[in-house]
Amino acid sequence: MLFSGGQDSATCLAWALARFSEVETIGFAYGQRHAVELEVRQHFLAGLRSAFPAWAARLGADHMLDLGVIGQMGETALTADVAIEMGRNGLPTTFVPGRNILFFTAAAGVAYRRGLRHLVGGMCETDYSGYPDCRDDTLKALQVALNLGLDSRFVVETPLMWLDKAATWTLAAQLGGKALVDLVIEHTHSCYRGERAIRHAWGHGCGTCPACELRAGGWNRYVAGGGIP
Repeated sequence: MLFSGGQDSATCLAWALARFSEVETIGFAYGQRHAVELEVRQHFLAGLRSAFPAWAARLGADHMLDLGVIGQMGETALTADVAIEMGRNGLPTTFVPGRNILFFTAAAGVAYRRGLRHLVGGMCETDYSGYPDCRDDTLKALQVALNLGLDSRFVVETPLMWLDKAATWTLAAQLGGKALVDLVIEHTHSCYRGERAIRHAWGHGCGTCPACELRAGGWNRYVAGGGIP
């Protein structure tokens, strides 16, 4: 399970724990400005084990890999002091070229060594910032490449691919009720600026970066639709 410490990957982790007998998590340090997510993810894992004993029994090892090379591949608003804005290529400057491709490749290497078959990620192309490496076609092609390159039968799972952020909140509630929703609010991090001092109804963040806007918008639609406040 590619677990960054954000809302999407946390919800996917619950999804995986509800389906598989054993789930291992993997995170990546790549020089991200919002490196606080790496601290928050440990709080989420601890809270998950405490609140959901049945899932705790299925939660295996947590791996942390250093992918600092990502920051050396080019300056982006997530890896350098660059303004968060739309770039000339039509993508936000928060787009980190090749990030998800490298994440899945590294995760597949660890999974290969440990005899694991399913690779789960929180990528989505329904309610997102337009990153091309979040698209379903990209990840289907990557699954083919990984299986050819490693002579394996990996399955790349993206349970949020066709869900908007409101539906992602709904999925968390369906999987773990208010206890899981509260964990996502308090102990996940989405803000690209790494802001944890400001607390909103949907969690911590600056409230104005693209990640915060997506998360807040999804929360507001979720609550307006009768979701758990």
